[in-house]
Parts: sequence; C-alpha cells; structure tokens
Amino acid sequence: MPHVPREAWQVVTQTVVAAEPRSAEREDGSYDRPMTAAQSRILLVEDDHDIVQVVRTYLQGAGYLVEVASDGRVGLSRALASPPALIVLDWMLPSLDGLEFMKILRRTHGIPVIMLTARTEEADRVLGLEFGADDYVTKPFSPRELVARVRAVLRRADSEGDGGEAPLERGSLRIDPVRRLVSVLGRPIDMTAREFDLLYTLARRPGRVFGREELLEHAWGPAFDGIDRVVDVHVSNLRRKLDAHPESAGAIVTVRGVGYSFREARP
Repeated sequence: MPHVPREAWQVVTQTVVAAEPRSAEREDGSYDRPMTAAQSRILLVEDDHDIVQVVRTYLQGAGYLVEVASDGRVGLSRALASPPALIVLDWMLPSLDGLEFMKILRRTHGIPVIMLTARTEEADRVLGLEFGADDYVTKPFSPRELVARVRAVLRRADSEGDGGEAPLERGSLRIDPVRRLVSVLGRPIDMTAREFDLLYTLARRPGRVFGREELLEHAWGPAFDGIDRVVDVHVSNLRRKLDAHPESAGAIVTVRGVGYSFREARP
C-alpha cells in the first residue's frame, strides 16, 4: 500500500487547526459535539489524527456536525445504530477495514459513503466502488475538495425530493423520489444514493439510451472528475439488486458501445 507521509499534512494542520479547540475525546479515540437542527451529521471513520484534525475542521467550518471514530468496528456500530447523513471512510482501519465496513453496511443501509484511500490504482478505486462507495478521494487530498464532494453527494441525495415528484410506477417496480425508496411489489430494495440517482434517471425515460457521460452528469454532477468505469461499476451493482427479483430482472439494458437504457417489465 502507498504510504502517505505525515509531513504532507503538517502545513495544512498547523494553519487550520492550531486555534481550533478540541472537542471531548472518548476513550476509543472518537469525538463529537452537540447537534443543532440545521446541521447534517457526518461520520468520519479515520485513524490518522492529523487527517482527522484537518477534515473535522473543514467540515465543521462548512456547517456540518462531525462525529469521529478511529476504529472500523466502532464506526460501523455507530453508523448502524444511528445512521448519519454521510460517512467519510478510510480504507485502512484498525479491527475492520473500509471494504469490510462497506460490505456489512450495504446489507441494510444505503447511507452515502465517500471513501478516503492512499491507493491510487484504478483497480483499487473500482474495487471500492464495487463495494458500494458513492465517491472516493485519494490521499493526500485538498480538504476543500473533500468538502465540495461531501456537499455534492448530499445535494444529490436530497435534490430529487425537493420538487415533490410523484413516484414512478414501472411495471412491478415503484420508485419514490421524495422518500428515495425503491420497491418491487411492495418489497423494498436497498439502494445507495448513486444507484438511486442512476435508476431514477433511466426509469424516467424508458427506452431512451443514456451515454455514460450523460449519466455521470445526472448522478454525479458536471464537475465530477472520476474514472471512466465509475458508471459501469454502479450500474453493475444496481442491475444485480434488480435482477435478484424476477419482476424487475432485466430492467437495465446495456446498449453496447453507447450506454444504458431502462426496459419496463410487464406488471
């Protein structure tokens, strides 16, 4: 695994957190502050204290409540017991690494997750996406960029419900953009934020073929700078969830060399 020198964080840490008062620290190395009604709660699961200081300072400065867990199992326990608005998750963690964290989390929760990783190879990033991460940031990174990505992911998670759109009924499949719920014959299908955005985009225009760049813009926004395979990875995960139900199997169609479309099944 590539090593991220601690020196890479020192200048940022010294300039942005020197005057920042520390919150109460728990015995397991986590912190939190009182929550206000206007704040979205971000769970930061990271064991590097310097990175925690920088990220927490910037996120709190952007108006978010930040809870920190320095251990993978502690972070997962908190996420399951009291789901946050978003999780910023390190790949390499004590007791439970980021991929195992994602594997367990995605069995029951579609909480948006941004993964922090020192792994820069495309194969590693694709692996994180395959496990259900909504976005990734490689170390060392700009704290401002991370805040921008947090805002973008949360905005995408909230935007579809802002207009009070009616649920889409596509055969046995029901897609509720306000509550951001997907079900087949009343049986819920758990979706990540990105998976929901992709499905909703495709299902709104059955039969229309969407190119990968177009889907990237719809689900990630025009400013997203990611690898070409990100859409394919998320569509693969989405298709696997839909195909697990006979009534929605085959709903996502690949148009080779072009992109994807939604095929409405008969009720």
